[in-house]
Amino acid sequence: MAKTTQSPKWQRDPAGMRLRILEAAKQEFAAHGLAGARVDRIAANAGANKRMLYYHVGKKDDLYLAVLEGAYEQIRAEERGLDLEHLDPPDAIERLIGFTWNYFIRNPEFLALLNTENLAKARHLKRSTKVKSMHSPFVEMIRTVVRRGVESGDFKVAVDPVQLYISIAALGFFYLSNSATLSFIFGRDLLKQEAKDERLAHMVALVLAALTGKSAASFGRGKAPKLRAPARQPA
Repeated sequence: MAKTTQSPKWQRDPAGMRLRILEAAKQEFAAHGLAGARVDRIAANAGANKRMLYYHVGKKDDLYLAVLEGAYEQIRAEERGLDLEHLDPPDAIERLIGFTWNYFIRNPEFLALLNTENLAKARHLKRSTKVKSMHSPFVEMIRTVVRRGVESGDFKVAVDPVQLYISIAALGFFYLSNSATLSFIFGRDLLKQEAKDERLAHMVALVLAALTGKSAASFGRGKAPKLRAPARQPA
């Protein structure tokens, strides 16, 4: 009787293997940058070999771009679940700020990847055929919230949604990506939970003050409520 030959595991589950490769690559690029990343380490950590890696994703630059695109896909997908359109405009902006802040904290690899790609002047991201299209619905979501806020009288000015999001992201990004130097310079542990809560409350008050024309002090100095992280999708 002829012996049945079973396909290797990576051929039986190509989608799972690709996900493992991309996760291993994300960790490697975040830790070592593009120049310092090693394909051998990525393959080993994914339980693969270089031939499998090239088959599923491509060479090192292709792998790096796939990781970047995946990082943007993840944050944009979670933002779509914020349900901002059904909240009062000030509450919607507060939720967006809280989500962005907590997403950065939960995903330090994302910040590391952004730092790496900015050092490269977005050279690799410019090859992407999908990243720009991911952001159009997100910008429109913010634009709608701002417009509703102006119409309801909650907001005094219809700010540019791109400028608003960049400001929100920058308030958290700079704090977290420079926390080591800032903590030393100012003699504070900026990553203590109390300090992070204070920072989130400050960001919310600052942005809402700019949008509403009210004093930041009117939004209180209490600790901002902790937001429950969106459930992760099963792999």
